Amino acid sequence: MLNGTRVLDLTRVLAGPLCTMMLGDLGADVIKVERPITGDETRGWGPPFNEGGESAYYLSVNRNKLSVTLDIDEEADRAIVGELLEGADVVVDNFRPGTLESRGIDPMALLTKYPRLVWCTITGFGAESGRPGYDFVTQAECGWMAVTGEPEGAPMKVGVALADIIAGKDAVVAILAALVGRGTSGRGRRVFISLVDSARAALVNVAQNVLVSGKDAARWGNAHANLVPYQLFRAADRPLVIAVGSDAQWASCVAALGLDELSADQRLATNAGRLAQRERIVKEFSSRLAAAPAAVWQQRLANAGVPTGLVKTVREVLADIDASPVTGMRSSVGGAVRFPPPRLDEHGSVIRHRGWRVFEETFGQTDGR
Repeated sequence: MLNGTRVLDLTRVLAGPLCTMMLGDLGADVIKVERPITGDETRGWGPPFNEGGESAYYLSVNRNKLSVTLDIDEEADRAIVGELLEGADVVVDNFRPGTLESRGIDPMALLTKYPRLVWCTITGFGAESGRPGYDFVTQAECGWMAVTGEPEGAPMKVGVALADIIAGKDAVVAILAALVGRGTSGRGRRVFISLVDSARAALVNVAQNVLVSGKDAARWGNAHANLVPYQLFRAADRPLVIAVGSDAQWASCVAALGLDELSADQRLATNAGRLAQRERIVKEFSSRLAAAPAAVWQQRLANAGVPTGLVKTVREVLADIDASPVTGMRSSVGGAVRFPPPRLDEHGSVIRHRGWRVFEETFGQTDGR
C-alpha cells in the first residue's frame, strides 16, 4: 500500500509514534530519530519491562521502524537529519513551536525546497501554543472527564489514552490525504494535528446534544443519555451490557427476557417513551438479569438479535486474539508486522552511512517510488 514511502519520525511518547507505526504497518519505510542516551522517554515508562529491558509502553507503538540517535543541537547530526529529509516523503514531528526552526530545520522552507514532502506536526493545543500536550490534561479540558463517571461521582478519565490515540489516527488520515493531494493540486502538504482538536471533534453526538438543547452534558455512568436500555447490568455471576438501539430491538429484548409487563406497555414502544420511564425499566431489567448467569442471558439476547456483551478483562480479550508481547496488537487497518520495535540506535551506524538505503540493504526492500 505505502511500499516505498519514506517516513521520518521525529516524534516521541504516543500520538506521534502511533501515527508513524500505522504508516509502517501499511508498508512505509520509517526511520525513528531519537535523542542520544535516553531516546524516546517511553523507553523508561515502566514496569513492566521485558527481559531485554524494553518497556511495554514503548513496544506498543514502535514496531516497523528503524532507530537512529541524533542530537539536533550538534551540527554533524543536523547534517544527517538534512540528508534524511532530502529523501523523505513524510516527516512527522511533535516538537514545540520554534524548536526545530531555532536549529535551522524550517518545515516551510523545506516544503518549498522539496515539492514531494509532506510535513505533519502534532501538538497538544494548536500550532501557536507551546503548552506540552498530555492526554490526561486534554481529557480534562475538552469535556471528556465532565461526561465520564457515575452521575454523583467525581469526573473520570477514560481508561486508555484515547485523546492521544485519536490524534495519532487523525494524523494518519491527514497524511494520507496530503500524499494524494501532493500528486494532484500539490497543496495541503503542511499538516497540523492537535490533541485538543481531535478530542473536541470526538465529542460528536454529546456536543450536538448541547448545541441543540442548550443544556450542558451530564455524566451517565454506564448508561446512555439518549437511549434506554443501553447500559451495564449485573447478572448472577458477572456484569454484561445491553444496547437497545431501535424500537424493534426493544420488543425483541423484553420478549427474550420474559418481561411481559414491559412488553405490553405501549408507552414504552418508542425510545422517547422509554427515556421518560428510565428508572422503571432499569429496575425491572436489573431484577430480572440478577436471577441467572450472564451466559444464559447473552445467549437468549443473541438469539433474539439484541446487541449484548460480557464485560471482559484485558487478559480475556487478549486470550481471543493474535497479539504479541514484542510487537503488540495486530494492525487495525489491515497492515502487517515486518519487524519488531527497534532497540535504541539499533540501526544508527548503517543509517548514518547509508541513509534510506538501509531498508534495501538490510531488509531487501526496494524503493517503490
